[in-house]
Amino acid sequence: MYTKMPHWLTKQAYLHPEKPALEWPDGRKLTFLELKEASERLAKKLANLSIGKGTRVAILSRNSFDMIAAIHALSYLEAVIVFLNVRLTERELMYQLEKSKAKILLGERSLLEEKRLAFPKQYTFEDIHSLSEKEVRLAEVIDLTAPFTMMYTSGTTGFPKGVIHTYGNHWFSAIGSVLNLGLDDDDKWLLTLPMFHVGGLSILIRSVTYGMTVFFMEKYDVKTLKEALYEKKVTVASLVTLMLQQLLDEIGEEPFPEHVRCLLLGGGGIPEPVLERAVQKQMPVFLSYGMTETSSQIVTLSAAYIRKKIGSAGKPLFPASVKIDNPDEAGIGEILVKGPMVFHGYDEMPDVNEQVFKDGWFHTGDLGYLDEDGFLYVVDRRSDLIISGGENIYPSEVEQVLMAYPGVKEAAVVGKRDACWGEVPVAFVVAKDAIAEDALIEFVRRKIASYKAPREIIFVDRLPRNASNKIMRRRLKEQLD
Repeated sequence: MYTKMPHWLTKQAYLHPEKPALEWPDGRKLTFLELKEASERLAKKLANLSIGKGTRVAILSRNSFDMIAAIHALSYLEAVIVFLNVRLTERELMYQLEKSKAKILLGERSLLEEKRLAFPKQYTFEDIHSLSEKEVRLAEVIDLTAPFTMMYTSGTTGFPKGVIHTYGNHWFSAIGSVLNLGLDDDDKWLLTLPMFHVGGLSILIRSVTYGMTVFFMEKYDVKTLKEALYEKKVTVASLVTLMLQQLLDEIGEEPFPEHVRCLLLGGGGIPEPVLERAVQKQMPVFLSYGMTETSSQIVTLSAAYIRKKIGSAGKPLFPASVKIDNPDEAGIGEILVKGPMVFHGYDEMPDVNEQVFKDGWFHTGDLGYLDEDGFLYVVDRRSDLIISGGENIYPSEVEQVLMAYPGVKEAAVVGKRDACWGEVPVAFVVAKDAIAEDALIEFVRRKIASYKAPREIIFVDRLPRNASNKIMRRRLKEQLD
């Protein structure tokens, strides 16, 4: 089987040397040829640190050009990149550095100074830029079977586990996406998600795979997001629900620009009221389902089915497969996935890998069902399931109802230990205006079975979220304990 191909950035610099690879909100642009040359120069400087094939190099950085150049430079050296979440504590970061067996740590000066990590070989990007270029052979080809990146799962539902992605995982993720969404000559994909998560990194990989311009927002704010869509001719954007909500509020009554052909929404479910607002605006919202282990999206619902299949994540991308394991009477069971974009196992965790991989299928731990047309509906994370008096309660279902109540901005439901029922649901709610707790609970009881209604509403200013904007239910449960 053919497993090698020309280095993707080198190839795009050859095919499209003058085409912008990156564009910034202030108008700056960098071509594929310029990006290749900058990355090769950086690779030659990094070679002074004895980085070679298979060397694990950690990166602690917010989105920046230095981070982009380092990603490509390390691929030229055939190193394995360990991405670190900048929101983690010193203790959490040290755990991941030690578990990953990283030899080198690269990062922003401000972050390295802030975290004060007791790691021996750490360098700022400025340190690397000051080095001379070393004569070294840079990779001319990519081996699709070779490891390229490593990320730790968010840890919101358990101990962080190292996910290793091969070049092939990233390649097939990009191919699956383009076969579904298509590709236009003038496509420009907005990158505002953090690149230390797979959702942000996957956009960078798509750029060098497709020869597509990335509109690079180093720091997210809704006004710049709107400007990118309305004035900078961005055609595709990857967003999370919170960003979509803020965008809807920002544009108000203005019509949505016709040149935007895809808003790819990930990072969890979308409340039906928000989805309805987006549909009324004729926004081309594509719902998706994916995770670190699947190298980004693996199931996507096109805009054409938004009204017909409300709440669905869609169908698996080509060439992925999805099935439901051990469905109950309602058809709900564990979601299993298979495909070349699915990782091959957690780093140095053979016992866990044996549990989560069966006959080539990866057991996601998520709960869902397939309808009669084969569309996937994600019900919830298995660990978030609330069992009250023997009845299963899926938090997402309760949250959808809460979000439909006037004045509710955000909601998260978790299980609280109860001597009688085992667990009872409790809701954390961010409200736009003052809301009566009794009225809200009664509203929920009118919409769904009474046992699913929250026994208590806790009003908060904001919900705890990780860097990819997913609600950290564990933090909420800790408040209850």
